[in-house]
Amino acid sequence: MSEAIRGIDTDAVSGWFSEHLDDVRLPLDVSLIAGGHSNLTYSLTEQSDRQGQPARRWVLRRPPLGQVLATAHDMGREFKIISALCDSLVPVPKTVGLSPDDSVNGSPFYVMDFVDGIVIRSAEQAEALTPEARRRAGESLVEVLGEIHAVDVDSVGLGDLAKKQDYIARQLKRWHSQFEKSESQVEGGLGLPAVHEAHRALSAAIPPQTEATIVHGDYRLDNCMVDSDGNVIAVLDWEICTLGEPLADVGLFWVYWTDPGEVAVMPQASPTSLPGFPTRLELMELYEARTGRDLTNLPYFVAFGYWKLTCIIAGVYARYAGGSMGDVPDSTVQGFRWMLDTIAGATTEAVERIGSDWRAMAGGATPEASGADQ
Repeated sequence: MSEAIRGIDTDAVSGWFSEHLDDVRLPLDVSLIAGGHSNLTYSLTEQSDRQGQPARRWVLRRPPLGQVLATAHDMGREFKIISALCDSLVPVPKTVGLSPDDSVNGSPFYVMDFVDGIVIRSAEQAEALTPEARRRAGESLVEVLGEIHAVDVDSVGLGDLAKKQDYIARQLKRWHSQFEKSESQVEGGLGLPAVHEAHRALSAAIPPQTEATIVHGDYRLDNCMVDSDGNVIAVLDWEICTLGEPLADVGLFWVYWTDPGEVAVMPQASPTSLPGFPTRLELMELYEARTGRDLTNLPYFVAFGYWKLTCIIAGVYARYAGGSMGDVPDSTVQGFRWMLDTIAGATTEAVERIGSDWRAMAGGATPEASGADQ
């Protein structure tokens, strides 16, 4: 039997499993898969029996320890999204059940089937794939993103998930408010007036929203699981999913993707610079071809993606610098500060490129240039 794991009342959760699944072989073996500031993810495995049947395995998600704002980590909402997508072309784990209150485990949680795959968070993990599988991973990510944006939200029961219109305006208001709160947590502020300037520029240049689709909100390589051939077999981390402008996902996907020779703005972005992975230009052209969407305004959504990421990292840095995360090494605090300054600088550069040709931004030839060469 596993040792006590913070965040899991093993006996109570085992009782919940017995009520929701047939013939669960107890005790459950529990381990933490992913912690941090996001929702916590645990692996739960039943015991194998004497007939040699394989042990079943599940994943449990719950809010971070000490979380007091339930709306910020809404288990019911995340469970609803994944359950609604189970019969779609979007690969997600099959859900088992939801515990909507604190009665079982001290906080809400939901359970889904375990998907056996690869999550690529580092260059070392990416190197375990062949160059052909890396290329397939990039292509599959775009194909799946297109499927996410093709879901009929009303037919799958997600039409009431959020407001459908004015997505960017609402996002600008939300994340700017978060950034201002982060500034107030650090003595002397963050010293980043460029973030406020970018907010004003983005607010003044919002492109018209022509459709409302599912927006994952944090779609990137390490929020998906792939198989050994590079095919995406599960999309993970739906906690900030909403309805709105699909190109917001495309812009943030651009931000996280690192081409060869570039410096990654986030550690998670570095694996994609390895040989085999498609370039940004190839991925954007694939998305354009598969979805038929006009990417003329993509530079705006790239700038918005950088700005949103700046606001998110500012919140993490402020918690560390303000001391709310306890005693942590100064190197950790400075690491987040470097990341914050780097992304803020990239935001300024991206805002200046609003209105430019996205192919040129990605290092490709513009249509005009291509025509001139003929």
